[in-house]
Amino acid sequence: MPKSLGAQLSRRKVIDDDGPALARVLRLHDLTALGVGSTLGLGVYVLAGQVARNIAGPAVGICFAIAAVASLFAGLCYAEFASRVPRAGSAYIYSFVTMGEFVAFTIGWNLVLEYVVGTASVARGLTSYVDALAQYKISAALQSIISFDLKYMSNYLDLLSFTMILLLTCLLAVGAKESSWLNNIFTVLNLVTISLVIVAGATRADIENWERTPSEVPEGHGTGGFMPYGIVGVMAGAAKCFYGFIGFDCIASTGEEAVNPKRDIPLAILISLLIIFLAYFFMAVVLTMMMPYYHIDPFAPLTNAFAYVNMNIIKWCVTVGSLSALCTALLGAMFPLPRILYAMAQDGLMFHCFSRIHPWTKTPLIATIVSGLVAATIAMLLNLDQLIELGTIGVMLAYTIVAMGVVMMHYKDDGTNADYVVEVSFFKVLQQIFNISREKVSNAFTDCISRIFLLIYVLLCVLFCTYFKFLHWRTVYGIILLGTTLFLMICCMLVIFMQPKSTEFPVFKVPLVPFIPCLSILVNIFLMFQLMSFTWVAYGVWMLVGYIAYFGLMAVHFLVIGLTMKLAEGQFSNLKFVV
Repeated sequence: MPKSLGAQLSRRKVIDDDGPALARVLRLHDLTALGVGSTLGLGVYVLAGQVARNIAGPAVGICFAIAAVASLFAGLCYAEFASRVPRAGSAYIYSFVTMGEFVAFTIGWNLVLEYVVGTASVARGLTSYVDALAQYKISAALQSIISFDLKYMSNYLDLLSFTMILLLTCLLAVGAKESSWLNNIFTVLNLVTISLVIVAGATRADIENWERTPSEVPEGHGTGGFMPYGIVGVMAGAAKCFYGFIGFDCIASTGEEAVNPKRDIPLAILISLLIIFLAYFFMAVVLTMMMPYYHIDPFAPLTNAFAYVNMNIIKWCVTVGSLSALCTALLGAMFPLPRILYAMAQDGLMFHCFSRIHPWTKTPLIATIVSGLVAATIAMLLNLDQLIELGTIGVMLAYTIVAMGVVMMHYKDDGTNADYVVEVSFFKVLQQIFNISREKVSNAFTDCISRIFLLIYVLLCVLFCTYFKFLHWRTVYGIILLGTTLFLMICCMLVIFMQPKSTEFPVFKVPLVPFIPCLSILVNIFLMFQLMSFTWVAYGVWMLVGYIAYFGLMAVHFLVIGLTMKLAEGQFSNLKFVV
């Protein structure tokens, strides 16, 4: 046991080769379907229309391409860690191996938030869509029973969402293989629908919808043409489109249920990202060529577009595809949550009962039931319109920590030069910053240099995004501040690059380290700065609750251990209890 608080907070997990308790049943196609299904949900039917109409116009395809590249940076980092640490827990376990217990708990608590809110929000979206198909009779009937008028609360008890999540919980409790079959079916149906929409829509495509003149465009919808909102609109659209790629990281939570995790998880992440990008890109291109971007319905763009070109049969295909996409998104959002609780419980950072594996189902049964009940209750009670962004913060922070972990793993002291001793001095530090002595083997000193400059780089990223968000950066003063900060960020990356790397060779490695992970860090921090102030307040409350529980349990742990040691030493031999 660690002897101090500092040792406990910095304790790192050591991965052994003992066999996992979970059943290894998921193959490459199962993992790919899980990633595609959890990511390619409602966004493919709604996001493109919203960005095209209000933010980027026909250039929405470019927005998705930029977002795909940014997502690829994070995906590569996840892929490398999945090959290094094939265990359940995703970003939580990765941060525990590289950065210690405190950072791992922070990431795990963020992931719990992400998946709980994600599950509840998708359930509400699915039931809202079903309610709309039923001409809102379901919500009217439920509201007639009991209704509320509280801020951030649902107007009624959404029992349909509650029931659907409980049914999904039962399915996940039965086994990973059984739930993956259903996910595969829904994902295939979703991809077939998307392919049909792209092919059918292409037959009614008209390039003139990309060439509308300013006189044809209604007021408030830009200047027409391919980029009616300019470069600023394209970049803003790319930031929003990035949210459409969130979800592939659920693949990384299956490290103990994949048959060949070191090979299949990295491949599944990259393949799923490619499929998702192609679906988004071609759907966006077809949509904006079928009708003028300013006529697109932001809430039901594809249904509206096929009605615009008089293809009513395809409208019903879109309806079926939307339902199947929402079902797969719900399964993908719910699947990783009990795995995160299971991994944290194994490490003593969550209730121990969550680490119990049912002997028949080979799943973390108690963690699955509890997470399902919590998500179902939130979906039933809360209005999640403003809370959805909470999950986004958790995702961005997880992406950032994983990218930092990749850099640390590449430049860590791998112990090959254990007898190496260095007398630290200003001259020696300055010499190692530029690696004048051309060190070829990493050691504790070079490891420390790379970690320090990585931390400085992260702080500079925060400073850069602060300037960009709150200063008038188009002024000379703003440009100088941004330029200076960017120059220092590049210098930090070059210093890290010049340090000797570890000799470990995982199955999959991120190319161009540290530049790609550092770009991923910058993108994630930049997008976090775009979130609402309410989201940050709610996120702060969530983290405060987590830290109170974490440090409270740690205090109890140290107290119990201390009393046990004193009893063992006989210090309380004369202690008497009076009843």
